[in-house]
Amino acid sequence: MARLAGEAPDFVAISHGDDVVTRRTLERRSNRLARVYLGEGVTFGDYVVIALPNGIDFYVAFFAALKVGAVPIPLSYRLPITERQAIIDLAKAALLVGVNAGDHPGYAVLPSGFEPDDSVSDEPLPEVISPAWKAPTSGGSTGQPKIIRAGAGAEASPAINQLLFRYTSADTQLVVAPLYHNSSLSMSVGGLLLGQHIVVMDKFDAGETLRLIEKHRITWLMLVPTMMHRMYRVIESGGARDLSSIRILWHAASKCPEWLKEKWIEMLGPEKVLELYGGTESIAMTVITGEEWLRHRGSVGRPIVGDMKVLDANGEEAPAGEIGEIYMKGSEGMGLSYEYVGAEARSLNGWETLGDLGWKDEDGYLYISDRRVDMIVTGGA
Repeated sequence: MARLAGEAPDFVAISHGDDVVTRRTLERRSNRLARVYLGEGVTFGDYVVIALPNGIDFYVAFFAALKVGAVPIPLSYRLPITERQAIIDLAKAALLVGVNAGDHPGYAVLPSGFEPDDSVSDEPLPEVISPAWKAPTSGGSTGQPKIIRAGAGAEASPAINQLLFRYTSADTQLVVAPLYHNSSLSMSVGGLLLGQHIVVMDKFDAGETLRLIEKHRITWLMLVPTMMHRMYRVIESGGARDLSSIRILWHAASKCPEWLKEKWIEMLGPEKVLELYGGTESIAMTVITGEEWLRHRGSVGRPIVGDMKVLDANGEEAPAGEIGEIYMKGSEGMGLSYEYVGAEARSLNGWETLGDLGWKDEDGYLYISDRRVDMIVTGGA
């Protein structure tokens, strides 16, 4: 961040509605807030809960935590108090950002809208490397909340994002999902550290998403199928916008209806529509291009990070076309991609499962068919 601010201090790093923040201001505001965190007693390796809505303040708070060597836990600002309390107690959080002080007695709190006093220095802090750059949460199929802590320290090059997710410093990224979701958090932080301009929405709205793509000439974005469906309905009903700026559209998080994916491929071109499957744990990941998908309709691709196999009820690898539970293994020599706080991984002979069911075709392409346990999905969540 400091390097980018030095190279182009007046470059707009984040746009949020009518508000913008330059690289220099983002750097200075996060420095100042980091000093406030230190004053509140946050030390190296502590958890800092960030329960703020999408916007510039979220990123300032997130980077401030990393600058003091803490581990940020992004949470929904609308989470019921009892659910939030369970996560806070699980993490033994050192600081809560964006909540009401009276809701969580005994914890240090900075409320939503907090601004440090101007007397607090905004100069760079001594460099320190957080032991984990993020720790998002999940209830998932386990019922009880758990923390999914990144397995490695916050020291890396965003070049991995550049290669894997096909974005560059010249891209303008639209952030449409809540920042407490792993994909929107990871993609936007990676984009910021590459030097992108990030356009952040309060919450998803199909018409507004289409308007912002046209207004900001968005080149890169990630959606979930629910969003794609709602946007397509707007387009189909005559609310079309100029989508020609889009260079890459990713989708993930759930199975996409084949007819819907085909419509987006027709609108944008198969080379622009990509899909990934993996999970917040990032053990392994598949990717499929639009061109591949047209040859393997319904597939989520083949592993490009780590490996995946489909096991039957006896723990044996299922033959092509037979449904079983999907197990994953990380890339050799890469180390752990995550660790759970408050849960145990389900594993078999060094392979782990997130509870998804699926099958592979003769060419090794993976297809998702179901979940091991029933879940209720509403509005894409």
